[in-house]
Amino acid sequence: MKKLLMMMVALLICAGAYAQIETPVRWSYAAKKVNAKEAVVFLKATIQPGWHIYSLNVGDGGPIKTSFEFTKSKDYAPVGKTTEPTPISRFEKSFNMNVTFFEKEVIFQQKISLKSASVSSVTGKLTYMTCNDKKCLPPEDLDFTIPLGK
Repeated sequence: MKKLLMMMVALLICAGAYAQIETPVRWSYAAKKVNAKEAVVFLKATIQPGWHIYSLNVGDGGPIKTSFEFTKSKDYAPVGKTTEPTPISRFEKSFNMNVTFFEKEVIFQQKISLKSASVSSVTGKLTYMTCNDKKCLPPEDLDFTIPLGK
């Protein structure tokens, strides 16, 4: 009986270790008010070594590109498109095409028009996909809230 119990405990420990969720990307957010009518929000991805996330501009047939969807509001509106620094470009066999991506960290920026003096935060959803040289994780959707401060 004791042997059986020890085997069950060992199996549970192994199953628990196998089921751990990988999270190679951490997101953080900040904002800067330019003036009473405009702000810039910053969406930063910190990426573990060996992993990468894809650019905002990935061609059809490739991996899921990073994207940002800002919640519609009467208090604010995005101005133009979200911007990114110059990405790395490389041929990836798994997609049979050149793809653009970021390693280590990347900061995306979005200008925001403020239509109300009382707006305190900007909300939305981001979508991204992360890969390393062995595998890709399923695309992930994250909701975000970015306080605007004073």
